[in-house]
Parts: sequence; C-alpha cells; structure tokens
Amino acid sequence: MSRISVRGFAVASATAVTTVGAVVGVAAGSTPAVDDNNFEATAADTTLLADIPAGQQAQVQTASLTQQADAQASAADATAKKSAEESARIQAAKDAKTKKQAAEDKLEKERQEKERQDKEDRASRSEVRSASTFAVQGSYSVAEIQAMARQIVPADQFQCFSNIVNHESTWNYRATNPSSGAYGLVQAYPGSKMASAGADWQTNPATQIKWGLSYMNGRYGSPCGAWSFWLQHHSY
Repeated sequence: MSRISVRGFAVASATAVTTVGAVVGVAAGSTPAVDDNNFEATAADTTLLADIPAGQQAQVQTASLTQQADAQASAADATAKKSAEESARIQAAKDAKTKKQAAEDKLEKERQEKERQDKEDRASRSEVRSASTFAVQGSYSVAEIQAMARQIVPADQFQCFSNIVNHESTWNYRATNPSSGAYGLVQAYPGSKMASAGADWQTNPATQIKWGLSYMNGRYGSPCGAWSFWLQHHSY
C-alpha cells in the first residue's frame, strides 16, 4: 500500500474519521479525489496516517477532542469573566447612585433641621422681646420708636421691617389712611386688629410693632418675606 498524505489531519474526531475513509478508498483501488501533485505539494503541512501506528490513532483522536474541550472551556471562562465584570460594573453604578442619594437626603434633612431651628430661635427671640416693657409716654419721636423696634424685631429682619414701615407710615404711629382707615406704623386695616397685641394699640408704638411683626411672620414667614411681597405689589 502506498503512503498517502492526508491534508489537515485535524484535531477534531470528524476530520479523523473522514481521513480514515479516504485511506480505505485508496486501498480498495478507488480513484483519489486529488492528483499526486497535490499530495506532494501538501506533504509539508500534513500528518501521514500511515506513519501513525493503528493502535495510537484512537489516542490521537482523543487528544484532539481534549484540545477542543480545553478550547471550549477557555472560551467559557472568558465569557464568564466578561459577564462577571459587567455585573460588577452595574452593581458599582447602583452603589454609587445609592450613596449619592443618601448624601443628598442627609443634606436635605440637615437643611430642614437648620430651618426648623432658626424658626424656633426667631420665635423665641420674638417672645423675649415681646415680653419687654416700655415706659408709656404721651408721645414718641421717630428715633425712640425705631429703638423700640430694634429691641422687638430680630436683627436680621429689622431692615426689611423698617423698609415697610418707612413706606407705610414714615414711622408715624398715629398715621391714618383717610380713604381706607388703615392705622399706625404698619397701617393695619382695620386698626382695631392690633388690639390682639394690646388695648393701647392706638397710642403705644411698641404694641403696634409687636402686632406688625406677628402679622408679617404669620402671613409671609418673616418681615423680609413681607418686604419681598411688598416690592412686587406695593402692599402686603
């Protein structure tokens, strides 16, 4: 029997089976599918089936299948690694988002707490100042009324309070609007509303200031809130 080279004796068992079939065909006298020149040209990159003892051919095929399995396992490992990396990236993104939200929630909570504390502090200061007593006089100068206001109105709100009083009455605690009947420093309408702060609302600037501050806090949150409204509407 001639030594016949088989191109690409592959590492796959299917190729090995095909190769064996080709050898059997030649031994039986069948015409080869390729000519002798083609065999010679490929002799350098082929494995000679005749060179492999019959008892070792199964081992060669087994080794080929093992290589295939190793290659598939390697590919599966690479896929699993890529999948794990992608899952880790997604989880990291979720963790970062959760952490950011927690930080924002903490800041918002701190802001609300500070706002609440500031409001309580203002209320406390107002209560202390409102409890202050001022000597009753027959008349008061603008400077005296402003001094009262500085003791009653929180320092950070005094300028806004002063701006409103300047526009409403120019610090005249007896100022009366002839058309509407609004009265006093903050032009309460009707003036009798200020009785809730004291029966002497008509003659005591301190009573008017206390009522005005309470009104601004209650309706606008603060004198500065009232002033912002006044700038837009020229009334409050």
